Amino acid sequence: MPLLEIRNLTKIYPHTEVRAVDNVSLSIHSGETLGLVGESGSGKSTLGRLILRLIEPTAGSILFDGRDLLAASRTEMRSLRRDMQIIFQDPFASLDPRFTVEQIIAEPLVIHGTTSDAPVPARVAELLRAVGLDESALRRYPHEFSGGQRQRIGIARALALRPKFIVCDEPVSALDVSVGAQIVNLLAQLQRDFGLTYLFISHSMPVVRYLSTRIAVMYRGQIVEVGSTEQITESPQHPYTKSLLEATPELAS
Repeated sequence: MPLLEIRNLTKIYPHTEVRAVDNVSLSIHSGETLGLVGESGSGKSTLGRLILRLIEPTAGSILFDGRDLLAASRTEMRSLRRDMQIIFQDPFASLDPRFTVEQIIAEPLVIHGTTSDAPVPARVAELLRAVGLDESALRRYPHEFSGGQRQRIGIARALALRPKFIVCDEPVSALDVSVGAQIVNLLAQLQRDFGLTYLFISHSMPVVRYLSTRIAVMYRGQIVEVGSTEQITESPQHPYTKSLLEATPELAS
């Protein structure tokens, strides 16, 4: 059984009648990375937020670990959110500038209560080490860090509750190429270490190819092609997929 299964998911914004997400069906299995690729405005981030119920769909169904998320009450969703987290695109905007790093990473543990044997400060220090930062970061504030370091802090916060599933929403697009590569390698390592499942959203086919088990191509709110990474990058079927690959010469077949 897939860890996540969405069926006919649709989001129409009222007044504009724009179908940001249009009748999308996808499944993601435990331990895999599904790369969701498409240009800006294709509906990728909206789909990621719909899956986590950060915004509500107009129609469709979302099953997570066998549970119907759209039938879940607020209390049930609060419990389910332990298993479902998000890493945002902009690591500065997503971190509260008034909080120290320790407070930022500890916040999910405080809100949800921790099931860990370790006390909160020890758990926070452990999470910092897992993302390649040391304990000297604990008392500092987000503005004191580089973009790549801030993204590591955001990743540590996402890991705090030991989730099963993480939506990575363009997590390297605000970073320069070398720093972004370090973050992608970190995400791959954390997936192995913590047994994570990712929906990895990006407009960059090379990044998606590197990290993903399978790739879904999104265009104007719809999934136009889904396949293994090898199939999508070596023998794409849809004209839009082909155009994405041709825009990255090293991937063009």
